[in-house]
Amino acid sequence: MKKIRVIILRTAGTNCDKETAFAFESAGASAELVHINRLSAGVKSLDDYHILAIPGGFTYGDDIASGKILANELKFAIEEELESFVNAGKLILGICNGFQVLVKAGLLPNLTGDFRTIEATLTLNDSNKFEDRWVYLKRSQGSDIRGQNKCVWTKGIDKVITLPVAHGEGKFIPKDKDLLRRLKNDGLIALEYTDERGKRAGYPCNPNGAVESIAGICDPTGRIFGLMPHPERHLSSYQHPEWTRQDPAKQGREGDGFAIFKNGVNFAKKYL
Repeated sequence: MKKIRVIILRTAGTNCDKETAFAFESAGASAELVHINRLSAGVKSLDDYHILAIPGGFTYGDDIASGKILANELKFAIEEELESFVNAGKLILGICNGFQVLVKAGLLPNLTGDFRTIEATLTLNDSNKFEDRWVYLKRSQGSDIRGQNKCVWTKGIDKVITLPVAHGEGKFIPKDKDLLRRLKNDGLIALEYTDERGKRAGYPCNPNGAVESIAGICDPTGRIFGLMPHPERHLSSYQHPEWTRQDPAKQGREGDGFAIFKNGVNFAKKYL
């Protein structure tokens, strides 16, 4: 079986690249860390990879706005190559700062399909402070006409899961009510913040005040996915802060975040 190749995009301020690479490698892929300058200079090509991952961090110090400068590099330095990558049906994952990049580059939610229109934003948390905590999440009940949540990355995640967040600008806001309606009706809201019972709740369950408790969304194909929580930080049950309280028989099992990487790799193996 072919090896799925993942490019982990990094630049000044990226700080979750190695953890993200480890997550994909643990899921059976081959991951390579590549600086954005190597793509823009033509030293590396997106054509050689099946999955593009933009990890967390504070790219370029989050100057102007979180993820904005790297988003502009995607739009103006490698636009044609990126558009070809997307049109080939390949996968993209953006985590935390990577989610901010995808939204501000127009790749999410991308309902217009032109990769240029900004349809949403991720802005300052309602708490006006950096939120560093574990949160509860569930896959959104919003579905398309077939009764399905479209995101291929969250397939099979049918229980409440826990992942950590670490961000100062994670509040998701769509540009208007019509776009929010389309996100819900088309099954593009992939994950939402909840309490431990899977019910929506206010702060701190929703750590940033995101509209409709949105924690992650996908594009209309389901192949481009961005989320604020960090799945690469919960690959093993030992990483959970309450792991010592777990049933000893369950200790050492896969953490809740691992399924996201397995889903991406398995989808790429099957279709790319």
